[in-house]
Amino acid sequence: MKKTSLFENALIWFGAGVSIAEILTGTYLAPLGLKNGILAIVAGHVIGCILLFLAGVIGGKMRLSAMDSTKMSFGQKGCLLFAALNVLQLVGWTAIMIYDGALAADGIMHTGAWIWCLIIGILILVWIGVGITNLGKINTVAMVALFVLTLMLSKFIFFDGNSAVVCTEAMTFGAGVELAIAMPLSWLPLISDYTREAEDPVKASLVSSIVYGIGLGAALFTGEYDIAQIMLKAGLGIAGLLIIVFSTVTTTFLDAYSAGISNESIVPKWNGKHVAMVVTVVGTIAAIVYPMDNITDFLYLIGSVFAPMIAIQIADFFILKNDKRNVEFDVLNLVLWLVGFVVYRCFMQIDTPVGNTIPCMIITILLSVVIHKIIKKNN
Repeated sequence: MKKTSLFENALIWFGAGVSIAEILTGTYLAPLGLKNGILAIVAGHVIGCILLFLAGVIGGKMRLSAMDSTKMSFGQKGCLLFAALNVLQLVGWTAIMIYDGALAADGIMHTGAWIWCLIIGILILVWIGVGITNLGKINTVAMVALFVLTLMLSKFIFFDGNSAVVCTEAMTFGAGVELAIAMPLSWLPLISDYTREAEDPVKASLVSSIVYGIGLGAALFTGEYDIAQIMLKAGLGIAGLLIIVFSTVTTTFLDAYSAGISNESIVPKWNGKHVAMVVTVVGTIAAIVYPMDNITDFLYLIGSVFAPMIAIQIADFFILKNDKRNVEFDVLNLVLWLVGFVVYRCFMQIDTPVGNTIPCMIITILLSVVIHKIIKKNN
């Protein structure tokens, strides 16, 4: 099978970084102000991208999809659990991305949001049809265009003096960091679906993590929470429309495609590409029918599920180096994951400067290492 190059992996994750979801999540941090907002985004993305890199290495080195790599720590039943949860979150992300992209596009060219949902959905189907290993030239053209248009938007935001800060509600620094972590964290159950196809999985994981990340300045400098108005204020009419549509397509493609890959862990007979197309259709319909204006609770739910999951995988793969499956350890790890889930939800009630993910993961990793070593010693 053809392997993807570092450049192709960089393009894939640049497309994930230049996304409406990232920009909209950045707008939620506007109440922190410029200095604290940027600090929160930088801190959150550094933490999140380190985790993204580690997740990419685990699956990439083993040449396993993200969900198949969970079998090493949680066994077949655990893999089915996380694959099912991942498919659900990816269906949700597909619908949210199409919904947000369509609303933003309609804000620039008023043809009806449902029409933009259909246009974006069709383009995603085209991306899926072409396939991940054949997207090189298409992605190159799309990403170069996105990069140029993003530079134009950044010039307007950061250098043209458009700075009307709007702070409508309070937010703590820790909450801002957590939201910034939540975005790369949502990609943890996906990244090795792509690094497993890479010529050099470790370098591909590193490149993917580095090129991923964008978000806050728009709301802080323009005084807007409506991405379409930000584009219009920047004078990016058709160019802004292209940013919105293609960033939505390149990002949502990853969600739908990985939903298909994850489903292969549940029902191997079902073709992943076909499932991805079904997910795109379902997401498009959901985006037309249901309002999806605030995704903060969704992001926190993703964090509470996948932060302890990757914590246990990191402990297992990098620290304990468990290379032999043990049913007893599979069950133990599932119990530890449940403890980590509860710990994360408890930390949501506590304001810490680093959010919920880091304390949850530290506790989960320490518990995993200590308990596993005690069991091994007694055996």
